[in-house]
Amino acid sequence: MPLYHKLGDFPQKRHTQFEKPNGGFYYEQLFGTEGFHGHSSLSYHVHRPTQVKEILNSYSVEPKIAIGKNIKSLLFKGFELKPENDFLDSRKAMLVNKDCIIGLAAPKESLRNYFYKNADADEMLFIHRGKGKLRTMLGNIPFEYGDYLIIPRGIIYQIDFETEDNRLFYVESYSPFYTPKRYKNQSGQHLEHSPFCERDFILPNELETHDEKGDFLIKIKKEGMLHEVVYATHPFDVVGWDGYNFPYGFSIHNFEPITGRVHQPPPVHQTFETATFVVCSFCPRLYDYHPKAIPAPYNHSNIDSDEVLYYVDGDFMSRNNIEQGHITLHPKGIPHGPAPGAMERSIGHKETQELAVMVDTFRPLMVTEEAMGLDDGQYYKSWCE
Repeated sequence: MPLYHKLGDFPQKRHTQFEKPNGGFYYEQLFGTEGFHGHSSLSYHVHRPTQVKEILNSYSVEPKIAIGKNIKSLLFKGFELKPENDFLDSRKAMLVNKDCIIGLAAPKESLRNYFYKNADADEMLFIHRGKGKLRTMLGNIPFEYGDYLIIPRGIIYQIDFETEDNRLFYVESYSPFYTPKRYKNQSGQHLEHSPFCERDFILPNELETHDEKGDFLIKIKKEGMLHEVVYATHPFDVVGWDGYNFPYGFSIHNFEPITGRVHQPPPVHQTFETATFVVCSFCPRLYDYHPKAIPAPYNHSNIDSDEVLYYVDGDFMSRNNIEQGHITLHPKGIPHGPAPGAMERSIGHKETQELAVMVDTFRPLMVTEEAMGLDDGQYYKSWCE
């Protein structure tokens, strides 16, 4: 996150003594990326953040692959995913490769019985249904329908839901999430033509500081395993921090679409990028205004990427029979485009109210057994007249 932020108390100078009011010292921790070269934050803890008491269990959570080398366009009915009480149990990987995991979750209960850390991947949680608060070691972030939550790897967190009907679309990325380079200047500030700016980010606030000793269970995901680790002190014991590496939120409703006289290519919808895929937000917008414009997207070949679309809300002009929570996969190797009749229907329309999230991966995606349980079985034939 190329934006400086701070919460709580910390010394004026890095790596110097920071005394507690009643004697003793706070413990400094560098929370950094790419060794000592990438974005980082410095946090100050009541207790040493290193006190492992026990490792209880370790077990595999690797997705089971149904299709390893896929050429078929697929549609998954995401809202048919059965809700589960536990936050982690509810998370189901749909599509995976060496760079990311794309999945769905339908948790019914808040994550309060343990803490969670993804030690391998940055996480993007998109809130389709639900409302609540992301609680982290670096502060809390409220969320609601339409919010992206970006959680850097290594962040310890819990989630409070105010609702029971919660639907999340998520991506775990083995490279960090950034906002697009072309929308920023040399120092990282968003430029005037960017479809969003720093004012739109939801930054951590309400720093929790717990001075507690005991048995605190943290479930840590690492290399496809989930490790149950017991720490001797409460993970949320930070009294202050500052830096550039922290969780944040962004509402899809604050994305300002870029339009033109003729149909604009998908990169104008780009919201985040990594080294291995991009994320785009398709939002309500005016259609193209050339007198001969065709608002429907043109057919295009997926030569270099797999395209995943998660349908959130509104009328999806380019497809037939699409509903909320559906996921479509258009694999590299074959072209795709509007459904039969969609191009003709679009002519003369002035605007769209569609809302969707797209993930384009640069390497092919494998399809999991969980995904095939939601497959409609017919989508790849939907372009035949």
